[in-house]
Amino acid sequence: MSDDRVIEILRKAYGDEIETVMNYQTNAIVLDGVRAEEIKESLQTDIQEELGHAEMLGNRLKQLGARPPGSAEFTANQGGLQPPEDATDVPAVIDGVLEAEEDAIATYRELIEEAEAANDPVTEDIAVSILTDEAAHRTEFRGFEKEYDRT
Repeated sequence: MSDDRVIEILRKAYGDEIETVMNYQTNAIVLDGVRAEEIKESLQTDIQEELGHAEMLGNRLKQLGARPPGSAEFTANQGGLQPPEDATDVPAVIDGVLEAEEDAIATYRELIEEAEAANDPVTEDIAVSILTDEAAHRTEFRGFEKEYDRT
């Protein structure tokens, strides 16, 4: 319930967005096959949005007298979003995206709560805006998931 907790969550969210950009880019390059094209296009589109989220979070950190983490402070967390061994394993990438989106949604919900408790409506507004985007990504990839036969 403090400004320190808000800054901590902002820094985590920033790192998560940067990691998502890296993993989306890698998966968009690595995936092969006709069925992969729509997923690759979606990932490439989402990269720019995720970079925009990181920029918003980084700027907010600076406004709060903090700074976003650099690569030496970065800890990777998206094990499920690593590129699959089989470059045609599109369902594995879809699952990884859904896992990352669920984590992002949880992070932004927590940030909203902490920002509200810290009486920080600017951070709360940023978190609500990003949460809206992440929920839309999750919905899109749930649709892709339904298209793949898992039997």
